Amino acid sequence: MRYVADRSGRFTQRPHYEPKELDRECEAIVSAFLRERHGSVAYPLTTDDLTVLIERDTESLDQYADLSAYGRFVEGVTQFQPGRKPKVLISETLSTADNRQNRLRMTLAHEYGHVRFHAPLWDLEPPGADLLKANPRANTQVCFRNNILDAAQTDWMEWQAGYIGGALLMPVSRVRALVREYCESQNLFGVIGQDDLHGRALIENIVAGFAVSSDAARIRLIKLGILGAASAGPSLFNIA
Repeated sequence: MRYVADRSGRFTQRPHYEPKELDRECEAIVSAFLRERHGSVAYPLTTDDLTVLIERDTESLDQYADLSAYGRFVEGVTQFQPGRKPKVLISETLSTADNRQNRLRMTLAHEYGHVRFHAPLWDLEPPGADLLKANPRANTQVCFRNNILDAAQTDWMEWQAGYIGGALLMPVSRVRALVREYCESQNLFGVIGQDDLHGRALIENIVAGFAVSSDAARIRLIKLGILGAASAGPSLFNIA
């Protein structure tokens, strides 16, 4: 990780992570947590596991919050508190809907990205009294539904949290092992088209293995360079 100028104006400098760095650190965080809690590492990561992980590193977690005051389609909020642990709020619309549990887990993982990777920034460079007076939400990260999985890279804080959420729920070594097993069984090599038969099968395997949505699985596989717009070509084993 290195620090670069923060063009958003929120901080003087902000952290820049290479994806491999985030993958490595996220898998280490989850593996250590699961070993401490259960004595072993197994997936999918449960909602209860995520809840305990977030509660460990925050002042409070409210999974039944009314976030309507922040605008439509807000599903998570992290409130940073310089000198104290942050607070996390999750929309009750996620927590009370049985058919939205995959999205709930992704939102929890996304907010944990803010908690673990971004909260220290507020200790290093807390907003001044004048800024808080002009903008009472200067210490708050508001997360809209469309940005939870895959925000634009120009929105660096949301992009990082989205990547972190995927890396926590779908650790890179486990994903690659699952993909390797499938590709070897099908004699596949190279990038696979996300809409191809094999691309769809890989997405389904990730969904089943990690209890995530198909969108989350697809985005994770794309970001890891496993899926692309189209297949790269014939399989390795069919090349003369």
